[in-house]
Amino acid sequence: MIVTLTPNPSFDRTIELAGPLARGEVQRALAAHGEPGGKGVNICRALEASGIASLAILPGDPDDPVLLALANHGVPHVGLPIDAPLRSNVAITEPDGTTTKVNEPGPALSLQQQRALIDLVLEQSVGASWLVLAGSVPPGVPDDFYAQIIREVRARLGSRAPKVAVDSSGGPLAAAALAHPDLLKPNGEELAELSGLFDGDTLEANTDLVVDAARILIAGGVGAVLATLGARGAVLVTANGSWLATTPPMRAVSTVGAGDSALAGYLLQSNLGASAVDCLRQAAAHGAAAASLPGSTVPALHQTNPRAVTVTDLAPESVPRPVLATHPKEDDQ
Repeated sequence: MIVTLTPNPSFDRTIELAGPLARGEVQRALAAHGEPGGKGVNICRALEASGIASLAILPGDPDDPVLLALANHGVPHVGLPIDAPLRSNVAITEPDGTTTKVNEPGPALSLQQQRALIDLVLEQSVGASWLVLAGSVPPGVPDDFYAQIIREVRARLGSRAPKVAVDSSGGPLAAAALAHPDLLKPNGEELAELSGLFDGDTLEANTDLVVDAARILIAGGVGAVLATLGARGAVLVTANGSWLATTPPMRAVSTVGAGDSALAGYLLQSNLGASAVDCLRQAAAHGAAAASLPGSTVPALHQTNPRAVTVTDLAPESVPRPVLATHPKEDDQ
């Protein structure tokens, strides 16, 4: 079982345009999609689509559109009633895959609601293999919210505590990194902020610098870093090595949720006991598949193509070399 917490979930609307976005103009949409959203929610949707048991924890009343949509999608979830509507986000996608997002702040959570949400996570983490803390935190929630959860889960469950993955940004991500999670999933910009090295564009253009930045976090106690770099692929850095995964060129339809799907692919293989390399391979395959789908649609395992992913060893003082695939044949998946 993989448990996710999304403290600031949303109902995500994606609007597809026929041409480039024109500021100040009236444009007609080709199509529009609505899905329950938020990083942890998206991860659970992708896991459930691939047959991996998961549970989404989130604030929200039973009749909120987000929770109703989760029920309609058949995604197991537990909501904490807060007597307030959840936010709505809008993503506008252009034909070349460029995505413009407008995210609402979300409802504020009181101290009592924050405590209740933490207690709910502690209760549901018993027996889980992974706990994923994902997305932004809503108004009223301190930056160390995820860090507090990591420490409480480990103190309460001890050796039975699940591994912890964090996918966030800004203060919550920085604070969580100091609590030594087992996995961080930043993008280039977030990795630059965390490490204090260069900027996002510079890191994304140079995988050696990505590895250097990630090693700073590993030295600080983070178990592994999965850095997603958009069309440039993904880099995984652990104490035992570093690797780059790339996919063949493709036309992106929508990048909404691609990073969430990449993390889902990684967790999916990790839950099956796969090697770090194969976890990375599936992460890249999931991310690419998500980018090829409209709106915030998440791919199932059978819609991904890990065989098309090239993994290169980025170990220091060695010549980068392709890593042979060890994943099962397509017919065996």
